[in-house]
Amino acid sequence: MIAFVLSSMLAMGLGLTGGEIIAPLRRARLVTLTLVANFVLMPAAALGLSILLRLDEPLGVGLLLLGTAAGAPFLPKLAQLAKGDLAFAVGAMVLLMVITVGYLPVVLPLFLPGVSVNPAKIARSLFLLMLLPLAGALAVRAWFPNVAGRTKPFLDRFSNLSLILLVVLITIANVSNVVAVFGTRGILAGILFIATGFVVGWFLGGAEVSTRRVLALGTAQRNIAAALVVGSQSFTDPKVVVMVVVVAIVSLLILMPLSRKLGNSVSDDAKRSPVLQRP
Repeated sequence: MIAFVLSSMLAMGLGLTGGEIIAPLRRARLVTLTLVANFVLMPAAALGLSILLRLDEPLGVGLLLLGTAAGAPFLPKLAQLAKGDLAFAVGAMVLLMVITVGYLPVVLPLFLPGVSVNPAKIARSLFLLMLLPLAGALAVRAWFPNVAGRTKPFLDRFSNLSLILLVVLITIANVSNVVAVFGTRGILAGILFIATGFVVGWFLGGAEVSTRRVLALGTAQRNIAAALVVGSQSFTDPKVVVMVVVVAIVSLLILMPLSRKLGNSVSDDAKRSPVLQRP
């Protein structure tokens, strides 16, 4: 888990500049809607689905972790496949990730009054494993661009490999718990949660289709890394982490093909557009 989180943050920082992050965030209305979608509506959706489907407490906690953890490192890739506004995707991802570090420790104790949560420990873990590596990698990108360009591809591959190994090892270590999810409506909750995020992001994404695609995908795809950090360090029941992993797998199986389909629809529209001939 630590290898995945660190490599993801380092790879992201090595591929970004400060200007790329800041420029899209000057659109105040769109930024406000992005925050509302991710930090108000998605936690509410997680709580609502947990109650509606009567999920076991650990599964509900896992879904809530995903609801409160925004800023998925995978968002720029999804936006690229969907031919969305890539600059907005990068800026929104970093903004949501930074806010998540301060938001999770404050909100989780309010949502889970019967569960012992250490806000300082959550904030420290997210800062050390996410924000600090990201800031360091941004500095390397600014001062040593050649080093960043050579190192980023390796970190991208390492991050992808570590995510695959993480999913496999957690599944093997908790195979009985993963199998048990199939009879608890946990997968159904994950599917409905992802669908809710996509719809919410689409309708709040503004007038431009390119930003609607990004906010829809960015709201549906949660910050798996942050949820795993908190789930593994603040809760002893392995079903919490298992729920995070199960929903993460479901989200990738849904959002990757959906992103490609959205991107292909743009290409098809371009092909069907008439080409004006000059007389």
